Amino acid sequence: MNKHNPNNVRITRKYCIFLKEAKRQDESSIDGVAKAINRFEQYTKFKDFKLFHHQQGVGFKKHLTNQKNGTTNKPLSKETLYTTLRHLKSVFQWLAREAGYKSRINYSDTEYFNLSDKDTRVANAKREKPVPSPEQIIHVLENMSELTDIEKRNRALIAFTLLKGARDSAIASLKIKYVILHEDRLFQDAREVKTKFSKTFNTYLFPVGELPINIVKTWIEYLTKELLFSPDDPLFPKTKMVVGEDRRFKACSLLREHWLTASPIRKIFKQAFENVSLPYFNPHSFRNTLVRLGMNLCQNAEQFKTWSQNLGHEGVLTTLYSYGEVPDYRQAELMKKLNQPRVEQSPGMQIAFEAMINQVMNKN
Repeated sequence: MNKHNPNNVRITRKYCIFLKEAKRQDESSIDGVAKAINRFEQYTKFKDFKLFHHQQGVGFKKHLTNQKNGTTNKPLSKETLYTTLRHLKSVFQWLAREAGYKSRINYSDTEYFNLSDKDTRVANAKREKPVPSPEQIIHVLENMSELTDIEKRNRALIAFTLLKGARDSAIASLKIKYVILHEDRLFQDAREVKTKFSKTFNTYLFPVGELPINIVKTWIEYLTKELLFSPDDPLFPKTKMVVGEDRRFKACSLLREHWLTASPIRKIFKQAFENVSLPYFNPHSFRNTLVRLGMNLCQNAEQFKTWSQNLGHEGVLTTLYSYGEVPDYRQAELMKKLNQPRVEQSPGMQIAFEAMINQVMNKN
């Protein structure tokens, strides 16, 4: 049985280059496309893409609905179905314009990769994400051990994420020199730091209490004065693994190397929350925590714009659309207060509110 098709491999590679160089997509997005293509090829037993027919699209949709998630052993979610089929539709629409394929693939046949309207609505529905409260995160920090170098790093990692709201990919690539302690500033230089859309910007401390600040400062001092790390060394170094007496790998100390991916960071977060019997909150959820905190603390438009900018957002609407969901309990509280007499807004907040409404209306 074939496990690959040379023609498909070549054209898939060409498409991935197109996504990277022309569409400017990052590696993680391209990996998702490659995974969708591989799923389809396994279903067709690696038939040449030139033999694509709309019946393959129909059959593949049915095939996907019977597949299970390898981790949970549950049927694939509607979101996974939608994303996989959307990738494949884009692939074959691109192929229908390519030399050697456009005479073989009917462009309209790619529409058979569409999910039903009902399933599409389910897949795209916006749901409330689990978001930790600042108190929960502080509770985790208070209960984390710091006896070894690895434990010190893990504790500082969570404290730093709360203080700066940086993405895990950026944190994994940070160097010590980018944390300017005397200015309470983090400089995210896209030439070396893996920021979203390769943006370069400054982030200052979010007001989340003294404990996270003390943990991070103590960690940097320990790195530079005790472990003698240089400014160009990683802020959160990779774990050194050795073979123990039982011939199994075990964590030993720290290397002067960056993590290659953010996966180890997520594992550290998962273990830290489990250790205090709290549900797992991933590093990105801390950004939602900070947005909710900002919505409570900011008193005028300038303050919230500053808060948004500190998260690396170019516009306030990005912060509100992507992270500003009002949790259910807060929604109930606010709805009950709406029957009370209106409190006059400051001129700045009134102007900002009207500008936001106008922008939304114009966009629609």
